[in-house]
Amino acid sequence: MLWTATFTRYFVARAVSVFGDAMLTVAAALAVGRVYGATGVGVVLAAWMVPFLGFILFGGVFADRIGARPLMLGADVVRTVTQAVVAVAFFTGTPALWLLVACSAVSGTAAAMFQPGVNGIVPQVATDPHRANATIRMANAVAELLGPAVAGILFGFFGAGPVYAVDAATFAISALCLAGLRVDKVSRAANSTLRDLRDGWHEFRSRTWIWSVILVWVFFGVFLFGPLIPLGAVLVSDGLGAPAYGWMQSAVGAGTILGGLTALRLKAHRPLAAGAVVLFGFMLLPLAIALHAGLPALLAAAAVNGFAWAFWSIQWQTSVQTQVPPDVLNRVTSYEVLGSTGSLPIGQALAGPVAAVAGAERVLGTSVVVGVLGCAALLLIPAVRGLRRAGEAEQGLRRAGEAEQGLRRAGEAEQGLRRAGEADYSAGDAAGVPSSASLPAASTRRVRRGEP
Repeated sequence: MLWTATFTRYFVARAVSVFGDAMLTVAAALAVGRVYGATGVGVVLAAWMVPFLGFILFGGVFADRIGARPLMLGADVVRTVTQAVVAVAFFTGTPALWLLVACSAVSGTAAAMFQPGVNGIVPQVATDPHRANATIRMANAVAELLGPAVAGILFGFFGAGPVYAVDAATFAISALCLAGLRVDKVSRAANSTLRDLRDGWHEFRSRTWIWSVILVWVFFGVFLFGPLIPLGAVLVSDGLGAPAYGWMQSAVGAGTILGGLTALRLKAHRPLAAGAVVLFGFMLLPLAIALHAGLPALLAAAAVNGFAWAFWSIQWQTSVQTQVPPDVLNRVTSYEVLGSTGSLPIGQALAGPVAAVAGAERVLGTSVVVGVLGCAALLLIPAVRGLRRAGEAEQGLRRAGEAEQGLRRAGEAEQGLRRAGEADYSAGDAAGVPSSASLPAASTRRVRRGEP
C-alpha cells in the first residue's frame, strides 16, 4: 500500500517544498529586479547557488550521520525564517541588497542540507520506491507549474512581501509534515567528516553506471540544459510572443504528468536503458525552437520533452535508491547532485555570449547534437545499459545460487553412485558375482540414475 500516513506526510512535504522553490526564482526575478535590476537578480541567485554547490557534499555526510529526516526538518525551519525575514523587509520598506544576498546564501546552504535526503528517505517511507517516485514526480510537475503562476499573481496584485510570506509558509508546512514522519534511522559506524566524504566518493566511484551518467550530465549542463532556458525564452517570445512561452511551459508540465503516469504503470526490466531511449525525445524541444517551429509543433515537442524528462528521472531515482546501500545513499546522492548541477551555471552563463557570436539557433542546434550523442553514449555503456531492476537482480542471483546448489547435489549423487559401483565391483569380484560393469548397458544406466 502506497498511501500510508508516513508517505502522505512526506508527499505533502515534497509537493509544498517544490512549490516554494518554484516561487522563489520568480520572486527573486520580479521583486529584486524591480529594486536592483538584472545585476541584483544575478547576485542574489548566485548567492543561493554558490553555497548550495559548496555544501551539498556535507549535506550528504550529515544526512547519513544523523538521519535525513532531522536534517531536512532543520533546513525547512531555516528557510522559513529566511523567507519570513525578507517578507518583513519588503512589507516595511525596501530591503538592502546585502540583506537579500545574506538570506539567499543561508537559504542555499539550507537547501544543500535538504537535498541529499530527498533520495535517501523515499525507501524509508514507501515499500515501492518506483511508484512513490512516479507519484511524487507528477505532484512536483503540478507544483512547478503553479508556483511561478501564483508568485506572479501575488506580486502583480500585492507586491513582493506576500510572495515571500507565502514562500515562507510553504517551508513551514513542509517542516510540520517532516516532523510527523516516523522513520527508522539507518545504523552506521561513526567516522570523521573527512573519512565520510572519502567513503562516499569511493561508493560513488565504484559504481560505473552512476558516474557514467553524471559524466554525461556534466556535458548536458554546459551544452544542453544551460542554454535551453535562456535562449528558448528569447527565441520563442520574439517569434511567437510571450504567451507562447507560457503555453510551452504548460505543455512541458502536461508531458511531465503523462511521463509520470507511464512510469507508474511500466516497470522496465532495464530501467536506465529504457530511460535513455525515451530521453531522445527531450531533444525535440530545442530542435523545434531552433527551427522556429509553429505553435502546434512547439507544444507537441514540449510535451514530449516533459514526458521524456519525467520518465528518465523516475528510472534514475529508483535505480539509485534501490541499488545503493542505505547507509551511504545520502552521500552518494550528494555527489550525484553536485556533478549533475555543477555545470549548469556554466552553460547558463556562456549561452548569451556564445549566442551573440554564433547565433542562438546554432547554439540550440549544438544542444540537440550533444543531447543525441549523450543518450547514445548511455546506451553504449554496458554498466548503464545492462543495469536491471533491483528486485530482478536479486532474483537472478537467487536463481543462480539455486542452480549452483542443484549442480553440486547432482555431482555428489553421481559421486555416490560411482562409489557404490566400485563397492559392488569389489564385492562381486570377491564372491564371484558379476559386477555392474558386466551388466547390460541399459541396466548400468538405470543404476547410475538410481532407478530399480
